[in-house]
Amino acid sequence: MTHETHPPQSAATQLVETDAGEARITWHPARKPRLLLAVSHGAGGGIEARDLKALAAALPAHGVSVALVEQPWRVAGKKLAPAPKTLDVGWRGIWPALEKKGLPVISGGRSAGARVACRTATDLGAAAVLALSFPLHPPGRPEKSRADELLGAGVPTLVVQGGNDPFGRPAEFPEGTYELVEVPYGDHGFAVPKKADVTQDEAVAVITDAVTRWAGMLDA
Repeated sequence: MTHETHPPQSAATQLVETDAGEARITWHPARKPRLLLAVSHGAGGGIEARDLKALAAALPAHGVSVALVEQPWRVAGKKLAPAPKTLDVGWRGIWPALEKKGLPVISGGRSAGARVACRTATDLGAAAVLALSFPLHPPGRPEKSRADELLGAGVPTLVVQGGNDPFGRPAEFPEGTYELVEVPYGDHGFAVPKKADVTQDEAVAVITDAVTRWAGMLDA
């Protein structure tokens, strides 16, 4: 199915009270939305990550509104992320604000945020999961696998993974019903070396093109 594209509207922010503290949503709405992608950051950064910024800029023109979610610990100015259970509480707390838009919601995140999206997708009624730089294991510790979280998402799932991600290279991922797209040479932040066969802009385009295509298939 094809859809008309429309220029994106300007972003707006919203503070949301959760049981883990105050979270913040930065909205990047599509003019004629058919889906809403809610995506959060990892434990070591915020919504200024290159992949999150690129998705917020690209997807609204394809009928997908984007909500960039900052967990309460980031809003409070803390430097260290809390325990996974607390991250889940913060994510669950922003969900009613997402549902008010009346659209199917793709639950997404990068790194630790991807784990949160997978763990909570079924309970929250997410339409799908977008896992960016899923941390399959701690660097150098493949025996500490988190594959059960990914495999247990219970909804259509897209994993976008850097080819050189020390938290899990694409070849390390187990078989499953999810789709996996590799960003060549990308590290955990999707940065590519200057000597790579792809530029940084081309690497980011792999991400936005893959997510745009996949989102288009969700309601085709």
